[in-house]
Amino acid sequence: MCAWAQLCGFSPARHHKLLIDKLQRVARGDIKKLAFFLPPGSAKSTYSSVLFVPWYMASAQGRSVIAASHTTELSERFSRRVRALIQEHGPALGIALSEDSQAAGRWSLRSGGEYLAAGVGSAILGFRADLLLLDDPIRSREEAFSQTVRESVWDWFHASARTRLRPGGAQILIMTRFHEDDLAGRLLQREADWAVMNLPAEAEDGDPLGREPGEMLWGDDGYGYAASLREQKATQLPAIWSALYQGRPAPEEGDYFKAGWFKPYAKAPPIEMMHIYGACDWAVSEGRGDYTVHLVVGQDPRRELYLLDMWRKQADTATSDDAFLDLARRWRPIGWGCEKGQLANSIEPFLRERQRMRGVYVAMQMFPTRGDKSVRAQSIRGRMALSGLHVPAGAPWLPDLMHECLSFPAGKHDDQVVALGLIGQILDLMVPGRAPAPAKPPKVLSTVPSLCTVTMNDLWREADRGHQRNSRRIW
Repeated sequence: MCAWAQLCGFSPARHHKLLIDKLQRVARGDIKKLAFFLPPGSAKSTYSSVLFVPWYMASAQGRSVIAASHTTELSERFSRRVRALIQEHGPALGIALSEDSQAAGRWSLRSGGEYLAAGVGSAILGFRADLLLLDDPIRSREEAFSQTVRESVWDWFHASARTRLRPGGAQILIMTRFHEDDLAGRLLQREADWAVMNLPAEAEDGDPLGREPGEMLWGDDGYGYAASLREQKATQLPAIWSALYQGRPAPEEGDYFKAGWFKPYAKAPPIEMMHIYGACDWAVSEGRGDYTVHLVVGQDPRRELYLLDMWRKQADTATSDDAFLDLARRWRPIGWGCEKGQLANSIEPFLRERQRMRGVYVAMQMFPTRGDKSVRAQSIRGRMALSGLHVPAGAPWLPDLMHECLSFPAGKHDDQVVALGLIGQILDLMVPGRAPAPAKPPKVLSTVPSLCTVTMNDLWREADRGHQRNSRRIW
């Protein structure tokens, strides 16, 4: 299929080649249900809904396809692109359009295969297919967050689309994720036989393409997609970045933490007005398991809590300790919370030595590990419910933090919640920041008694200071 794509004028990037491999396995019958999630603009529809269809229909005589999208207009647009490819390059695959195939949304091949374009919700009657290809069944975020629309898509998929498959037919679902309860979310929760390929915009651990964590998608040619993704991450809301671009929609509100408790800020109060604290959740396995998290918070004079900085990585102990000391040197915290078992058992001796070597010292407040993580996070949860947590709007780590907190306690990771929970445990020890002293009004010397604010004591003090200056000048 790579050769077919090149014949049609396309140059597959790394993620396209991985997608092509999965699609070819569908054509061979190795995969019956394939779901893949890629960010907007990654050309997923070009390779699956356009290039793959002629190749699939040519791979076995008489194969028919139902191609559906959120509207009939979009599905017919794909249909016209597929027809154009067959008209121009069909002989290379050994296929040709039937002479009586004139409709935009339904046509056939001379070899007997048929194609039907359908919009989600439309009736599909009198047509049987070997492949159901569903590309973006939801049009927008507004529709995805509508319970009525989600139910309608779900009912149509089961009652209409799926029923038109021949025995042994294949299903391909192509989506940009919006909501955890979208069609993909429901299918994956109820059916275990789906092959899933999620390619996030920004690589995470265990990336299917072998990218390093933080590497953006499609940076292997001059198209410029990776640069556009970095711009999107800097400007998108965390929930949208996590869902649309990372393929990880978070709950709209959350069960344990609520989205409204996170208050984005553009600029924190001056550090001189805050007292600074920190917390750590250490993990000791490099490149696997949990993450190590160091975070820094500040409390202002009104007792408002600001999340100022965070470091999170699957790293070895030396790297994690140096990151901790880097934060401590920068922010000069009054105290730092951590779990007693983690430090005493494996990390504390090495950390103490690193503190001496670098000359960075922090007062560590150690807490025993008691109860489950939900119990240990109750204090910070209560504080956030009362007055929220101010978070930096443009921080690169904010989307992951929001996703983890809103998914807790059912999410895959909880290391950031544990670190926040340690902040909650030192809340009683925190001192509010210092408000700046009010500026004193200038003294006024006047012969008008009602205007004069200079006292005789002021004059005597000024005369005394002048006498001291003259004495130093003589000596």
